[in-house]
Amino acid sequence: MGSILEVNLLSPITLAFALGILARRIGSDLSLPREIYGGLGIYLLFALGLKGGHELAQASLATIALPVVATLALGCVRPLTSWTVLRGVGRLPVADAAGIAAHYGSVSAVTFIAALTFVDAMGDPAAGFLPTLLALLESPGIAIALMIGAVKAGTSRPVGEVVHEVLAGRTLVLLVGGLAIGYFSAPEAWEQVQPFFDGAVFKGALTLFLLEMGIVAADRLDDLKTTGPFLVAFGIGMAVVHGILGVAVGHAVGLAPGSATVLGAMSASASYIAAPPAVRITLPEANPTLSLTASLAITFPFNIVVGIPLYYRFATFLAA
Repeated sequence: MGSILEVNLLSPITLAFALGILARRIGSDLSLPREIYGGLGIYLLFALGLKGGHELAQASLATIALPVVATLALGCVRPLTSWTVLRGVGRLPVADAAGIAAHYGSVSAVTFIAALTFVDAMGDPAAGFLPTLLALLESPGIAIALMIGAVKAGTSRPVGEVVHEVLAGRTLVLLVGGLAIGYFSAPEAWEQVQPFFDGAVFKGALTLFLLEMGIVAADRLDDLKTTGPFLVAFGIGMAVVHGILGVAVGHAVGLAPGSATVLGAMSASASYIAAPPAVRITLPEANPTLSLTASLAITFPFNIVVGIPLYYRFATFLAA
């Protein structure tokens, strides 16, 4: 376990995230311009889709059928377990519980990319079709949690508008659009753009993105003083439960340890990009501080530093 943690903790990605936190805590004015930060996010999501689409074109239906079904099942289970804990244990108001459950029903693409990079470093790369599973896991959880919240809170906004908000969001458009382009592109055409969307350029962009993510996460750390110990326990506990569940499901449907680890990391993550606008429109009374603090200041750092190595250890244990 020590060597696994060392690979993760001493990677440029994790260290850049730590530098971002440190810079904000010491009062530095370090920050990426908003345009560059947004551009890096677009690049990373589109690159994921392109690479996943190219690999998906090489995979057989028999290879991906069970992982697809398992991923959709995870997308339905995660918001329900989150809602149950938030309402039953945390006694949170309906809107707040549904809002947080929507974040934990969705997925963090950055955590997914970090997990891909980690298993590559461990010499156990994930299957190329994993970005397809990322796209499938992105929306069901948000829709289910918001539908629960809308029904329980008695909001009158049509469910169709909620679904459209999720499906038309930037994350899904880039992922699904990239998947389609990568899938239908001729192999010779993909080879012409691959150096830009894969390898060192991709990892360098991710490192810069994580630097800014550290700064953003640090801005939320002070919120922990007001959100209470329950939210901290929920953010870590839910990540572990969903992460272990994701790895176990991945192993059950025949994924290798590297792929099962990435599925576990996806399952353990929480959205802070796709979910907030959908929650804001559907459940305006939900407190965004609770959702963003839990997903961005608790679950995201935990997964980046500790969670991904933990899920990999569990995946290799199951495989053995």
